[in-house]
This record gives sequence, structure tokens and C-alpha cells, in this order.
Amino acid sequence: MRRWSVRSLLLALLLACALAARAGSIEPREAALQVGEEAVLLGADFAIELGPRLEDALQRGVTLHFVLEFVLERPRKYWVPEHVVTRVTQYRLSYSHLTRQYRVTSGGLHQNLPTLGEALRLIGRVSALPVTEKSALRAGEPYQAALRLSLDRNQLPKPFQIDAITDREWQVEAGTRRWSFTP
Repeated sequence: MRRWSVRSLLLALLLACALAARAGSIEPREAALQVGEEAVLLGADFAIELGPRLEDALQRGVTLHFVLEFVLERPRKYWVPEHVVTRVTQYRLSYSHLTRQYRVTSGGLHQNLPTLGEALRLIGRVSALPVTEKSALRAGEPYQAALRLSLDRNQLPKPFQIDAITDREWQVEAGTRRWSFTP
């Protein structure tokens, strides 16, 4: 009898772990800078997973806001790094029950997509984004770049902001990609 209760306890524990809600994540897969004719262009790819609670909120009409932050600095000996540029781009993801499509908005541009996966791929793929003028960089000098895509919890409706702070199911872990770049 005792042996059975230990097995059932272990089974219940494994089932609870399997059903426990997981937090979402945004991980940078790759990022690179390329010097164009007039500007420095950013290319990046992120793997985005919202988690079941945020996906459900999105389906129920909550708009999710994402922020892409890019910083470029030139390291200096015996002094703090020289700040070259900061570039912030905002994305808004919403779902329309009427059209059954996801809508990604960035600035004045909108795009409707049939699946959540396609919408997240669109947000997570940055291609040829101008970050600064070519003249702002010194040829042959090393620079340090940092890139991060994150969920902007401050843009959630007020009741959800509290959940986003206290409840792991509402949190999206965002990684930062850092790399060296020499034009």
C-alpha cells in the first residue's frame, strides 16, 4: 500500500510539472551589421515563444507590444565607451476575431497574417534596418553592438501589468545579443 502511494505521488508530481505553465522567451539566434552605401544596416533573427497565457490573452483581444533596442558603442582605453547610436523600434501585435488574422504594426506600416507563428516570425526577423549613417563610424576601429527584443509590459492593460510582474506565466524572458563589429 505504501509503495503505491509513493508511485502515485511521483506520478502526480510529474504531471504537475508537465502541466505547469511555462514562461515565454525571446532568444536572439543571430545578429549582424553590414555597411551599406550610405548607412549601417542591421540584420537579426529572434526565436519568439509567448507561452500559453499570453497567447490566450492575445486571442481574447489584448494587444501585445514589443520593443527592439539596438545600441552601438566604441570602446576606449581608460575611459567609458563612446556612445554612437541607440535605435528603438516598436511593434504591436493584435488579433482580429472578425477576420481571424493577426496584425503586426510598426510605425505606420501594417501587415495581416493568418497564423500566430507567421506574425511572430515577422516581428522576430529584422532585415536591412538602417541604424546609423556610414559617416558616424571610423573605418578599422572596433565597435561593440547590443541587440534585444522584448515584450513591453508597460503597454499591457493595467490589470495585466500586475500579473506580468508577479505571475511567471505572463513573463517573457528576453535575451540580449552582444557582438563586436569592425567596419
